[in-house]
Amino acid sequence: MPSKGKHRRTKARSLTRGLIAAGTGGAALVLPLIGANTAGAAQPAAAEKTVAAAPAAAKKAAPKTYTVVSGDSLSKIANAHSLSGWKKLYQDNRQVIGDEPSLIHPGLKLTIGAKAKAATPAKAPAKAAPAAERADRSEARAAVAKTTTYTNDLDGWIKESLAVMAKHGIPGTYEGIHRNVMRESSGNPRAINNWDSNAVAGTPSKGLLQVIAPTFAAYHVPGTSMDSYDPVANITAACNYAADRYGSIDNVNGPY
Repeated sequence: MPSKGKHRRTKARSLTRGLIAAGTGGAALVLPLIGANTAGAAQPAAAEKTVAAAPAAAKKAAPKTYTVVSGDSLSKIANAHSLSGWKKLYQDNRQVIGDEPSLIHPGLKLTIGAKAKAATPAKAPAKAAPAAERADRSEARAAVAKTTTYTNDLDGWIKESLAVMAKHGIPGTYEGIHRNVMRESSGNPRAINNWDSNAVAGTPSKGLLQVIAPTFAAYHVPGTSMDSYDPVANITAACNYAADRYGSIDNVNGPY
């Protein structure tokens, strides 16, 4: 029994020393080191993530400039840049666009991602016209630019008549008209025949190509004057009559 008790005490003391050794050499020294290393590793990682996230956020928030091209609308631009809607884009650029959000024109520079500074775009009108209206105005200006001015003489009257005849498909040439005018009236737009059979019947021949009133009324060309003495109206009606009866004023070489 005493030997067993000694054995038990000896084992207990060994165990106690082992725990002490473990307590002083292991837990006391190792555990704090493990804790310190873990904390130290976590803090730099968190800091690194924070630093990395900051430039990304800054980059995302950075504004950029977009130049409007033909066919653009605020809605289309907003969708293309994943914005919340065109209203925000308009509010951010109202100083540049003006009071009407639908009126943006090619070349206009918009700020996307941040409110634009108050600025007036270079050479931009205060209020641009809609595309359809601008096209109509352009066509109108082009039409005005292409309007031909004719001289107020025989040369101008013949040329203007030829232009009207071309629109209505009436044949005839400058030479054919000029030749017949010189024979019928010598180029006098107020010429009148008061002595032939037409005059006796009460319908004297008048004007450059000596047209009687019934013929003028029947062959009058829309867009010209209703006055048979008017040079262009007289020539055009006479050429219309000659085309119907002779094929063209060019085929007329005498009284007709």
